[in-house]
Amino acid sequence: MKQISTLLFSIIFVVAFGQSKKDVFIDHLMKKMTIEEKIGQLNLISPPGNIQTGAAVSSDAENYIRQGKLGAVLNMTGLNRIKETQEIAVSKSRLGIPLIFGLDVIHGYKTGFPIPLALSASWKPELIQQAAAISAKEATADVITWTYSPMADIGRDPRWGRVAEGAGEDPFLASRITEAFVNGYQGNDLSANNTLLACVKYFALYGASEAERDYNTVDMSLHRMYNDFRYSRLDLGSAILNSNMELLIFQNLNSKAMKH
Repeated sequence: MKQISTLLFSIIFVVAFGQSKKDVFIDHLMKKMTIEEKIGQLNLISPPGNIQTGAAVSSDAENYIRQGKLGAVLNMTGLNRIKETQEIAVSKSRLGIPLIFGLDVIHGYKTGFPIPLALSASWKPELIQQAAAISAKEATADVITWTYSPMADIGRDPRWGRVAEGAGEDPFLASRITEAFVNGYQGNDLSANNTLLACVKYFALYGASEAERDYNTVDMSLHRMYNDFRYSRLDLGSAILNSNMELLIFQNLNSKAMKH
């Protein structure tokens, strides 16, 4: 009985004191959130044109923000517009959770660099990392905190319209280029104000769609998958993995739906 009591005390001590302040804060916040607010944090919108050319946010988007039903805004640019939108989230919603602002910073923000396919042809990951770091510095100066880059899919057919976004046909080279982009965007400290959250996209075997038609079916053998498309190793730190294509395509692998 004494041993059980000691074990329980140890567990309680770890739970109570083993968490960081950030973990405690998040746990406390999650307990205060309603189901609607939790789902709202998964809601990402790319607003209509008037969000960029007129008012900072449309009336519908502002209502979502006030109700805590929006987690991120994509494709909004302009420091003043972003600041005004963030003010609504922080000051006028119940819990004051700030929004994430994302943008396709693919090969530069203010400074334009070659497209990713051209960058990869240099075979110089260290230069690509520098280019990504410059992009991060420029984008975060406009309060962009998240980029939908890099694209890590393997492109083996030039008919595929997204070939230009990736690093070509070789998985080894593509893995090194992907790491270079992520390390450049995120640096050594993602909490720093000049680093940018990366999002590795899109999903496994996306580049092997039939007839290279976007969002089309993928049907291949495991042999081809492992030999032609599989990376040997990737170290991506805390980068987000974009799996939004998993349920849209890639449903036909040896006549079985892909589960992983």
